[in-house]
Parts: sequence; C-alpha cells; structure tokens
Amino acid sequence: MRISPAALVIALGVALTGCTSEYSEAKQLRHDCESGDAAACNTLGIRLQEGHKVLRDDPTAATLFERACTNGIGDGCASLGVAYQYGKGVKRDSTRGRELLAQGCEHGGLDGCARLGLLYLYGDGVPADTSRAVSLFTKACDGSNSAGCASLGTRYATGEGVARDYAKAAQLLRKSCDEKVALGCLGLGKLHASGNGVARNDSAAAALYKKACDDHLQDACLLRATALETGTGVEQNYEEASWIYRDVCDNGRNGEACARLANLHEKGAGVWHDLDQAKRYRKRACDFGYTDACPPAPPRAPARSAG
Repeated sequence: MRISPAALVIALGVALTGCTSEYSEAKQLRHDCESGDAAACNTLGIRLQEGHKVLRDDPTAATLFERACTNGIGDGCASLGVAYQYGKGVKRDSTRGRELLAQGCEHGGLDGCARLGLLYLYGDGVPADTSRAVSLFTKACDGSNSAGCASLGTRYATGEGVARDYAKAAQLLRKSCDEKVALGCLGLGKLHASGNGVARNDSAAAALYKKACDDHLQDACLLRATALETGTGVEQNYEEASWIYRDVCDNGRNGEACARLANLHEKGAGVWHDLDQAKRYRKRACDFGYTDACPPAPPRAPARSAG
C-alpha cells in the first residue's frame, strides 16, 4: 500500500509554531516511511494518532499502522488492532481488532500481548481465561512492557491466576508506576494502604492514588476522594472529595462514588446540606449496581396457615 506523499505533508502540519526539531523529525520519519522503513511508518502513525507536535490524524495513522503491519512490524499490528477496537480512524470492528492484537503479539508487539491479556481476563469477545491472560501479561512484562507488568503485578497482589506473592506484586507495580502506568500506581497504593509486600504508609498510598487519578483512572480517583474525606494519609478536605466523587459518579457511573456523595449532602460536609440531592444520588448509586445504597426490600407477608 503506497501512501501519498502529499497526504502525509498535509497530515504533518505542525500544531505549534517554532517546533523546528520536532518538525524535522516528523519529516525524516515520513521520508523513511516512504523509502520502505516500515518501523518508521509505525512511529509516524503513533505521532499522528497522539497529535504529538503534529496535527492529529487518525485515518492516516491507521493507514500507516496497516503498512507497518503488512511489512512484519508487530507493533504496527498491535496499534492497528487498538484502532479497530475503538474505531479510531477506521470503522470499529472488535473481531478484527482482536485478530490484529494476536498477530502483533506473535510478532513481538508487546502492547498487543498486554491488551489481548485484558480481553482474556475479562472475557471480552473471547472466553474468559485467567491462565491465558497471565501468560500474555508475563510475555509482555518479560519484554519490558510496563502495562503488562502492571496487569501482572495486580494478579500477584490478588492471587488471581497465580499464587499470591505480595513482594513480587510490589516489585512489578513499582516498576510500572515509575514508568507512569496508572494501574501500577493504583496497585502499589493499595499495597501501601494494607501493608502487604511493602511497609504500611497511608501518606504514600494517598500520593499514589492521586498520581493514578491525575491520569484519569477512575478507581484511583474514588480511593483518592475517600482518603480526602476521611483524612487518611492526607489533610481532610470534604470539598475536594465531593468534587471527585461527583466526577466519578457522573462520568464513571460508579455507584459507590454516588453513595459517598449522597452521604456528604446528608451531612452538609463540603457541599450544601440537601436531603433531596442526597436522595437523588443514592438512587443513582443503586441504579449503578451499588446495592448498599438500595432501599431494603419490603418485608414479606407471613404465610397464611391452612384452614
């Protein structure tokens, strides 16, 4: 598949003026890609997909990933698989996405291994298979894929699919967190909160939850807000906790966050005292599956005796 040089010139319009070094690098990637360097096509596709110093262009990125994949670049297959999974620049096709993730993993695209592992873990389009998921996470992590290490570390912390090993979990989660993987920071924070595999340290846990929450991981945001509400490892701040609960409730559709926000409205802590608002948020919590917020079932009438 030949990519039009003119189309790439348009796609590589620099988003910020004065970024001469980034523009030169993008031009070089374009030249190398057009000259047959499939790895350069994949790298350029990532830049276009992320909008990194160039105008974002998902369709052109997908075309570049396809060229890289066709020429044996596993990372290109994995990137194209993600594009199909989320419909980024191509029509969404989860089946095609899974096939490309598997193809990428087979050809050394470790992000494909890590992502395919998640599909097997949660049974997303494939039969749930925790052992298969752990095997894929291990392959990704052994190849220094930080997302794979985060998922593998989480499994060691929970004992899901492997023998529980808190020390190994802490090692893997710390490594992935240091490499800015939010799931790794969340998992390491939980270990510090419980004192498993690491010294118990509520302040460290709260800081790690914040780090993961800043990367928009909703589960971490819920724990961050809970720490702020209770003053565990951080100065108590009802108002900030309420902001986070509202975001996680509204955007993450998380029932526990809705219920905790309802509690704050009932107490007037950090938000206005409003029993009607509390009732609305408690109903949302129940609707989102948080059964603790659901009203108790009415008592059953006693059975009438015969005769």
